Amino acid sequence: MIPSKPAKPASPQTASTESGKGSATNPAKGQMGEGSYEGTRDYQKSIKDYLQEADVQRDARAARPSSAAEAAELERAEKEGKSHSRASGE
Repeated sequence: MIPSKPAKPASPQTASTESGKGSATNPAKGQMGEGSYEGTRDYQKSIKDYLQEADVQRDARAARPSSAAEAAELERAEKEGKSHSRASGE
């Protein structure tokens, strides 16, 4: 049976409060999601620490494909990934 009128979706504030995750106006009560200021600060600090402390060149060399077959597979995977993108790629 199809209802004659769709149920009104809960507002983001009501839904997040009911799920125990906090609300848009008070994220401190629960988990902060994607795009949070705290998450952004943590990510930027982690990147800054990595770039200051790590040997980035060594990590880049270690990430290189170990064979021609692996390089070809990485190129195929990149092409496949780009085919799903809305942005114009190379």
